[in-house]
Amino acid sequence: MPTEHVLPRPGFDPELKAGLAVVGGMFPPTVTPELVEFMRASYAAPPMGDVFAARRIDVREVSFPGHGGDEISAAVLRSADADGPRPAVLYAHSGGLMFGDKFSGLDLCLDWVTDLGVVLVTVDYRLAPEHPDPYAREDMYAALEWLAQNTDDLGVRGDRLLVAGASAGGGLAAGLALAARDRGGPRLCGQVLDYPMLDDRGTTPSTDQFDGVGVWDRVSNETGWQAVLGDRRGGPEVSPFIAPARASELSGLPPAFIDVGAAEIFRDEAIAYANGIWGAGGDAELHVWSGAFHACDIFAPHTSVGRSMISTRNRWVEKILAD
Repeated sequence: MPTEHVLPRPGFDPELKAGLAVVGGMFPPTVTPELVEFMRASYAAPPMGDVFAARRIDVREVSFPGHGGDEISAAVLRSADADGPRPAVLYAHSGGLMFGDKFSGLDLCLDWVTDLGVVLVTVDYRLAPEHPDPYAREDMYAALEWLAQNTDDLGVRGDRLLVAGASAGGGLAAGLALAARDRGGPRLCGQVLDYPMLDDRGTTPSTDQFDGVGVWDRVSNETGWQAVLGDRRGGPEVSPFIAPARASELSGLPPAFIDVGAAEIFRDEAIAYANGIWGAGGDAELHVWSGAFHACDIFAPHTSVGRSMISTRNRWVEKILAD
C-alpha cells in the first residue's frame, strides 16, 4: 500500500516541542469553522486587572466610531509612573481574524508600557465571519486616525506613533502601514509584525510543510481567510490592506521589525515581505527563529527561544521610539 508523501520540514526546538502537547489543549493545530466558537472561549484573555495593578499600569476604556460609523472599543494603557507626552503603540491582537480580544497575547507588550513609557492602545476590532472584510482593517484604521487626532488628550507624541500586531494582528499592522501611506494618513515611525498573517493565497512551501502539526496549520489558515474574504479568497479582488502580500509597491513604508518561526506556515511569506521592503529600498529587520512554532513566545514565553524573541523585539522597539 503506498505511503502518503509527507514534505520534509524543519524540526521544533526540543524545549518548545515539549510544550506543544500543553498548547494543543487550548489551541488545536487545525482550526475548522466548527471550532471557531470553542476558540473564542479558549483564547479569550483572562482577567487582567491584577496584572495591570501589579505593574502599575492605568487602564482607560474608550470607544469611537469604527467602520461604517459603528462604535468599537479599545483600551489605553499607560504607566502610572510615566509623565509628559509619550510614544504610542497601536496594537492589533492575534486570533486568525476570527477570535481573540483586545487583551489576547498582550502580556508580551506590557514591558513597552512599564519599561519604555509607551502609551499602548489595543483595539477590539470586529471579527469574521460575522464581520468580513473590510471590518477588521477599517476598524483598525479608524483607531489609528482616532489616536492621531487625540494625542493631546491621551498624552501622546504625534511624531512617535508605531503600529504592532501578532499573527492576524501582524497582518493588520502591515495593512495599516500600507493604508496610512496610500491614504496620506497619520505618519508612522515603525511597524512591528510578529509572525504576520499576510497572504490569503496559501501557496508557499512552508504552508504545505506544516499541515496538521504545530500551531495554526494550512487548514486553520484557510478557515481564517475564508471567514474574512469568502469567495474572494485567492482571487484577484483582495485588498493589500487585509492581505499585505498582495501589495505591488512596498516603498515609502516606516521601518519594520518582522519575526517568524522557521517551523511555521508564515515563515516564507514573512521572509518575502521583508525582501520586498528591502527591494524597494526600505528598512526591515528580519528574525527567523530556528525551531520556533507559530506564536511560541505567547504560548511558551519561559523557553530560551521565547525569551530571545521577546527581548530582541523589545530592543528594536526601544531603538525605534527613541528621539
